[in-house]
Amino acid sequence: MKRVTVHDVAAEAGVSLATVDRVLNGRPGVREETRQKVRDAMSRLGYERDLAAANLAKKRLYPIRFIVPEGDNAFLRGLDREILDYADKARAGRVLVDVVRVPPFDGVALADALDAVDPEETVGVAVVATQAPIVERAINAATERGIAVATLISDVPASRRMHYVGIDNRAAGRTAAGLLGRFLSGHSGRIAIVAGSMLLRDHVDRHAGFVSVIAEEYPELEPLPPIQGRDDNAITERELGRLLHETENVIGLYSLGAGNRGVIAALKASGMAGRIRTVAHELTPHSRQALVDGTFDAVLNQDPGHEVRSAIRVLQAHADGLAIVAGQERIRIDVFLRDNLP
Repeated sequence: MKRVTVHDVAAEAGVSLATVDRVLNGRPGVREETRQKVRDAMSRLGYERDLAAANLAKKRLYPIRFIVPEGDNAFLRGLDREILDYADKARAGRVLVDVVRVPPFDGVALADALDAVDPEETVGVAVVATQAPIVERAINAATERGIAVATLISDVPASRRMHYVGIDNRAAGRTAAGLLGRFLSGHSGRIAIVAGSMLLRDHVDRHAGFVSVIAEEYPELEPLPPIQGRDDNAITERELGRLLHETENVIGLYSLGAGNRGVIAALKASGMAGRIRTVAHELTPHSRQALVDGTFDAVLNQDPGHEVRSAIRVLQAHADGLAIVAGQERIRIDVFLRDNLP
């Protein structure tokens, strides 16, 4: 189909190209009745503005900052790579991306990083957030300074952030419970749960979704209190190894955060790899190999590339005063078994 242009809009509305341009760019000198005629013409024709071209013409820049935890979390380092890779492509639309890294689970450092954002230099921030009062206050303060804040991966829903970019984590936990319940059909026993930190909203929501489905549909299974490994492989290996040594009848495991290398090491050291049915999160090289060799039974995944692109789109749309396309920004939950690995 032929792309609808501003020439088509002008002809349909019966106005000049200059008038259409004024309406598109919100400039004065056009009566409200005429503005409405132009808007109606755009609606009838299905006109979609080429924002990248318009921004190039206006020479507008969109500085966007990502604030992410540092460390050896394989999923977050993959997120880093996606940010840096897409930053090169985003420059064509005059989007300028930079990355600030803070210590993981450090609410004070995260709040300081948010407080340091200059509204004169940044139109929006995408932040992998810790759910702590100091972080919520910093998000609210940034919003009051005119900075749009999108939470990324982990949400702070009580804050004034303008959008959350990530999967439905409660649904992810429910999905994990459904998988383990089916894998363990006909058996009764305990399920170990490994979290990073219950200060992270995504981990809290996954845990809540998981235990609710187990209680409702699989009462023969007993979820144990979560181990909090701080997404650290050494801590996770030590604490999970201790639980497996001291606790009888552990037949299932849900790893709802990072630290999968520690989970794998503990399962193998205990001789339980392949015997305890295990569902984990994020398809990294380590979790992929664990699926291949039977240590993991299923992995739930979110696409970090989609999340990076979505965060940039929603922050840029907010800067332009445009609506967010909900369907485009919905982040899906992928379920991978050994048989459907990409």
